[in-house]
Amino acid sequence: MKKRFLAAILTVAVSAGLSACGSGSSATTAETTASAQGTTEETKVPAGEPVSGGVMTISLSSSPKNLDPVKYTGTYESQIIGTVCDTLVEYNTDLTEIQPALAKSWTVSDDGLAYTFTLRDDVYFQPGKYQEGRKLTAEDVKYSLERSHELSALQRLDMLDHCEVVSDTEVVCYLPEPNAVFLTALTDAGNVIIPKEEAEGWGEDFGSHLVGTGPFALQSFELDQQAVLVRNDKYWAATPYLDGVIFKPVSDGNQAVNALRTGEVNLATSLSGEAVKIAREDPTVELMEMPGLHVAYIYFNQVNGPTADIKVREAIIKAVNIKELTAGVYQYQEAQPASLPLPPGSWGYDSSLESEVPAYDPEGAKKLLAEAGYPDGFDMNIYISNTEARIKMATLFQAYLKENLNINVNINTSEWGTFSEIASSGKADVFAMSWTWYPDPYFFLNKIFHTSSIGSLGNGQGFSNKEVDQYLNDALLSTDQEKRAEAYKKALAVIVKQNPGIFYANENVNWGVSPKVQGLELRADGKVKICTPDINVWLSR
Repeated sequence: MKKRFLAAILTVAVSAGLSACGSGSSATTAETTASAQGTTEETKVPAGEPVSGGVMTISLSSSPKNLDPVKYTGTYESQIIGTVCDTLVEYNTDLTEIQPALAKSWTVSDDGLAYTFTLRDDVYFQPGKYQEGRKLTAEDVKYSLERSHELSALQRLDMLDHCEVVSDTEVVCYLPEPNAVFLTALTDAGNVIIPKEEAEGWGEDFGSHLVGTGPFALQSFELDQQAVLVRNDKYWAATPYLDGVIFKPVSDGNQAVNALRTGEVNLATSLSGEAVKIAREDPTVELMEMPGLHVAYIYFNQVNGPTADIKVREAIIKAVNIKELTAGVYQYQEAQPASLPLPPGSWGYDSSLESEVPAYDPEGAKKLLAEAGYPDGFDMNIYISNTEARIKMATLFQAYLKENLNINVNINTSEWGTFSEIASSGKADVFAMSWTWYPDPYFFLNKIFHTSSIGSLGNGQGFSNKEVDQYLNDALLSTDQEKRAEAYKKALAVIVKQNPGIFYANENVNWGVSPKVQGLELRADGKVKICTPDINVWLSR
């Protein structure tokens, strides 16, 4: 593609992105995190003598849709859920070890089918409409985990069979077969522990009246406006220094940074584009950034339409210059070009497969498309959430396909809730989003490519391959990480040959932080932790 042509498209993309992002809600799934090749800066805001009081305001790059743990689909919801509620176990800050949370200890049976958890006996729910702040018991664990197993929108606990209550402080979780990622799955915000009375009392409205055992209680939730949280003085881990936390959707990164400058916002998450540059250069704002665990991608429909043909998928991949596209979308080093559906920070990553991804070859792409029966191109739709980065990407993708294959791409943007429904439906020709989770490959490969995930947001495009399924299943039967990594690498090799999509970028975790914020730690999974057994954020005066 000619440089002049690309430059013109980049100008259009930037303009479109900036104008679109000034309006309300937006967004991509996985939050902005990234590759192990990024630039690492400070990951802690220096702390002085802690001071109690104050309300911390946090901006999210999109509007959370529903705070019911079984219904959430994006990190925007999980940031709030994880602040209001607790899980049985939790990852440590550097994601290297699972540590106690509501469960103070656990044992695993020799056959790997039974996990027995001993619960803390000093945990209380926040008061709600249907209970007055009662003590947590093993019955709540059974209810919450079985509810997630049955209802989770992203099948976040599909490996569970059932739970058995032994006593008020002891519960056994049974699996139908050994599963190496069960404990990791329990750390997810979709598997927090909630009171049955509140969930069933509120019914469909529980997502607006979430109750948990976390450091802050949900006072109010206004869709597209804000979530207001207040301190839980009976929090089991510590008394939070802050009086409260407010989460606000601010889809325009520049607006988020400006809000930091004025003091309207104390922490701006998921910064990208020019906002990163502004935060880097402004002495009144601190930019916290680090490599994360993230993949941004364009996913082709594997079942319906022209992209059901593997030749068409290969042609589209060859028609897009990934390095140029990534440079156009991320102009301030917020990400690095990618090629595989795993981030380099995952222990299942296999760099030898990078060369197996079709390279940029417009002439080869035209030949393949003609062989597939589309010498004159065709029309198709791409669906994205309305964030600046996705709009830039889609505009460039549209230009590459028109220029190199005469494919007319219609760009469809929407807020996160609507987009996630479309992406899950299997009806999108192409959709684009991003995915971030844990270092374990399961949370990428199984959720995006396993046949059992078809119909969920991860595998909304119907990818199904028996060989891949077998490798992914095998990887769950061992706790030996080297053996598991070998199985995942075999699955990854087959996935790459199927040309399921374009995996174009590994984004960094970028937070803009007010100097008033003390004790905050940046994590590769992008989670904001305000008060834990190890962290207690406060605002300096």
